[in-house]
Amino acid sequence: MTTSSGAVPGAAEADAAPVAVRPSSLSPSRASDFMQCPLLYRFRVIDKLPEKPSAAATRGTLVHAVLERLFDHPADERTAPRAKALVPGQWDRLLESRPELAQLFPEDDGGAGLARWLTEAEALVERWFTLEDPTRLEPVEREFFVEAELESGLRLRGIIDRVDVAPTGEVRIVDYKTGKAPRPEYAEGALFQMKFYALVVWRLKRVVPRRLQLVYLGSGDVLTYDPVIADLERVERKLHALWEAIKEATESGDWRPRPTKLCGWCDHQAVCPEFGGTPPAYPLTIIPRSDVAGGGPEES
Repeated sequence: MTTSSGAVPGAAEADAAPVAVRPSSLSPSRASDFMQCPLLYRFRVIDKLPEKPSAAATRGTLVHAVLERLFDHPADERTAPRAKALVPGQWDRLLESRPELAQLFPEDDGGAGLARWLTEAEALVERWFTLEDPTRLEPVEREFFVEAELESGLRLRGIIDRVDVAPTGEVRIVDYKTGKAPRPEYAEGALFQMKFYALVVWRLKRVVPRRLQLVYLGSGDVLTYDPVIADLERVERKLHALWEAIKEATESGDWRPRPTKLCGWCDHQAVCPEFGGTPPAYPLTIIPRSDVAGGGPEES
């Protein structure tokens, strides 16, 4: 690296740029990205293109932080007023770690936009108390990072919002959603993330979670599902197939866009062929198909 005494103009920016690497693991979010649109997966995982912060996603992060921190208090202090009182402080902490979030709110409205947004977050936190009773819960894990390597070598990872264990040893995996519950015909897609987590827990602990629970704070619904081993084996097969498709796209550089109504919320329209854009130059070495078939270079 060039020292400051002999720095080349722009070198600092180059050093700060993310380095493209071949995917080495799979999370529920990135698996969903690839299923939604392979090109979106490439932009996020390989190109690491920046995305503008979203008020809705940031509110979700804030609410998750509040619900996690509430369990730091004794059971009899886990009340709705106490939880709502945590909102401003958790927002300050979030803003300190990510100052760019300040741009979500106009500077010329006297703070009215931020105040409304915080009130909406407080309402979501308060609604949680109509769905679960935290005075009767003692989670064994909160914001729990899990990672498992399957026999195939595929590494799965993710962060579980909450893990409860009953006195009898039964495990419940809980995930908070700040949006509304999906219609029944879309419930399977919503459960994919939870089955992913259940598979990881099963492979790590050799225990099939008794219940998967999605808590929708936006609509006040709770979606539950009790998995069995056959469910998890199906998810495992699906993930293996998905990973093979990701590896093939990584080696060939062929990442196809898959246009849907969700494109309207995508930050990358300017570089998407579906909107007349051109993706950035592919930052990885393309492996010729003949090399792959003949046992050529392996993925790092």
